[in-house]
Amino acid sequence: MTTVENSSKSERAYDWIRSRISAHAFGPGYRLVLGSIADELDMSVVPVREAIRRLEAEGLVTFERNVGARVTLVDESEYAHTMQTLGLVEGAATALSAPLLDEQALAEAAEVNERMHRLLDHFDAHAFTELNRQFHSVLFEPCPNPHLLDLVHRGWARLSGIRDSTFAYVPGRAQHSVDEHTQILELIREGAEPLEIELAARNHRWRTRDAFLDALHTRSTHTSGEGS
Repeated sequence: MTTVENSSKSERAYDWIRSRISAHAFGPGYRLVLGSIADELDMSVVPVREAIRRLEAEGLVTFERNVGARVTLVDESEYAHTMQTLGLVEGAATALSAPLLDEQALAEAAEVNERMHRLLDHFDAHAFTELNRQFHSVLFEPCPNPHLLDLVHRGWARLSGIRDSTFAYVPGRAQHSVDEHTQILELIREGAEPLEIELAARNHRWRTRDAFLDALHTRSTHTSGEGS
């Protein structure tokens, strides 16, 4: 196999595994058996191993001694702290941005939220998560405080590093999220008090955190019960 062929197959294996992690078909702790994946993709284990090393570098996969490669477990504490902090700084940034959002920006945010709504019937967690990022970006990017905006960007970057898509794990949260987006937009359009907008944006983030952690605990308890 040439280097180019191997690179192409490695890219295909990477895309295949990553898409299943994103869709939660391979959940936290799922064991990635190189031979099985290679058979599924009709290739040798070499490009699969390269793909998994790449995913490990991104924090999506971890290697355990005497076990092998597994999908990285969600760091519950890191997720909770990041979402709590992001709720605070993003809420403040959204409130400061509100007076600077013109009709064009609000229309853009509303259009993105409508696309999220249309996804609910044929749910695609990865696409929904990306649209969610776009929606919030429209609302916080005009923030005139560069230090606060930097903290928001850091929070979003840290969330992506934690690996998990909340909406893949808790798809039922998606409908509530779209509804809350609509409420935030209405507050901004009405010229609501900055604190009201800040609290709406903050609580929106915290409700997502709470839904994810509740689901994580429920599944953990269910798994423990099956093994008892």
